[in-house]
Amino acid sequence: MLQYLPATVEHIRAELRKAVVGQDEVIEQVLVALFAEGHALIEGVPGTAKTLIVKTLARIIGAEFSRIQFTPDLMPSDVTGTNIFNVATSAFTLRRGAIFTDILLADEINRTPPKTQSALLEAMEERQVTIDGETHQLSPLFTVLATENPIEYEGTYPLPEAQLDRFLLKIEVGYPSVDEEAQIVANWDAGFNSRRLDQVNIESLKEADTISQCRAEVRRTHMEPGVQRYVVDIVRRTRQHPLIAYGASPRASVALLLSAKTLAAMRGREFATPDDVRDIARPVLRHRLRLRAEAELDGAMPDTVVTDILNIAQVPR
Repeated sequence: MLQYLPATVEHIRAELRKAVVGQDEVIEQVLVALFAEGHALIEGVPGTAKTLIVKTLARIIGAEFSRIQFTPDLMPSDVTGTNIFNVATSAFTLRRGAIFTDILLADEINRTPPKTQSALLEAMEERQVTIDGETHQLSPLFTVLATENPIEYEGTYPLPEAQLDRFLLKIEVGYPSVDEEAQIVANWDAGFNSRRLDQVNIESLKEADTISQCRAEVRRTHMEPGVQRYVVDIVRRTRQHPLIAYGASPRASVALLLSAKTLAAMRGREFATPDDVRDIARPVLRHRLRLRAEAELDGAMPDTVVTDILNIAQVPR
């Protein structure tokens, strides 16, 4: 029986609504990444509440929060930290970088060169960082939520494939509806200010280990062998589709399994179904596919290819 996760999800959603209008699908996917012990790349135009969602989430779950504004002159040591010689003690002491936190907001991650982007690789994969040959463990809650702008590419550095593959999900943030945007304006007119979240009556989780308990419930959620084969079939079809130059790796199969199990647990079930797989397949796969050049010229998008694969993959009965 799920004792923590469904109630925790409802609490987080209710508190997020005090600061964020709409974006329910985005919030759901961010929570999937959090409870699946993964990381998420959040893509959307400026002003669509990407940063606000992350900052508010950190306050709700009582997590330590750090933000790095990625710029072309940012160095790897600015992310990880560096050893500084202390003249008084004649010894080196570690000045910890922003990566030593629970929730790390990597803002506009594609504005820094690959050398600095790669400073996150070890941390994202193993939740540890190596500085001058010494390994330092990161928080068990450590989660990278990175943002990027999809429309302004001047002065940006596309993320290497190895970096993209470390993200469990790529979440796309769209514009709000007319009613949602009207509510945003009304909230600001009534005194809401996203730069003063401390003035918003946000109720944090009461128990410090709630997220750990929720993650344990996700791990106990299971997936029947038939649904596991469905996951594998979907991922393998990405390697055979005529519009795809190269498809997703076995890491994508594992990511789809974990994400579907997490989504099922968030929905109050201890088992994942094909519907859970289908609902989370696009965020899991869209950043792991490379389309053929001619397909891109014809306007094809990764999501349309994944949809095509979902339509032809045989759903287990």
